[in-house]
Amino acid sequence: MNTIRYKYVVILKKNNERTTDLLSVLLCFFSALTFVYIQLRSPHSNYLLLIVALAILAGLTANLILSRRKNSRVRYRIWLLVSAIGWIGLTPVPWVAVIFTALAFLESQTKRPLEIGFDPDHIVINTLISRRFVWSDFNNIILKDGLLTLDFKSNRLLQREVVDDEDEDDADEEEFNMFCREQLAASSSSQSVKIF
Repeated sequence: MNTIRYKYVVILKKNNERTTDLLSVLLCFFSALTFVYIQLRSPHSNYLLLIVALAILAGLTANLILSRRKNSRVRYRIWLLVSAIGWIGLTPVPWVAVIFTALAFLESQTKRPLEIGFDPDHIVINTLISRRFVWSDFNNIILKDGLLTLDFKSNRLLQREVVDDEDEDDADEEEFNMFCREQLAASSSSQSVKIF
């Protein structure tokens, strides 16, 4: 959404970051323990697997310490990828690496802010695959008390909390709502002209 300028950009709150972090920690910890177990049960001395396990545990410890700081953003995708390398190169079940690689990609996607761009021509919801809508797809759009409501004509309703932004230059809710009312009225009048 950074390449195109929109008249208004609304950033929605993410509620699943803690769950994503917990899942990432558990999977990386499980991988490290599995690598140590394989090393101890193996008749061959392959200390590379033990080094990978220790690196994962050290990285998890560093991330847990950093996550205690206020306003710190911790990512686990590096440790998920290190786990994937361990699974693919050093264990008898290399297919597990595919799962860890996919989870590393999805971890960054779940932490990326969900932005909705509003322009006089269209609305874009920035998800994994950006979705573009025209104003005539909506019955109503309103921002009230930090809650954005998108009422689709297809009887779907999206209602989410927005991120509190301390920037002084941000538009207020009434200005945004006025813009949306104007665009919705213009789209409904152009729809009625097409009918006749």
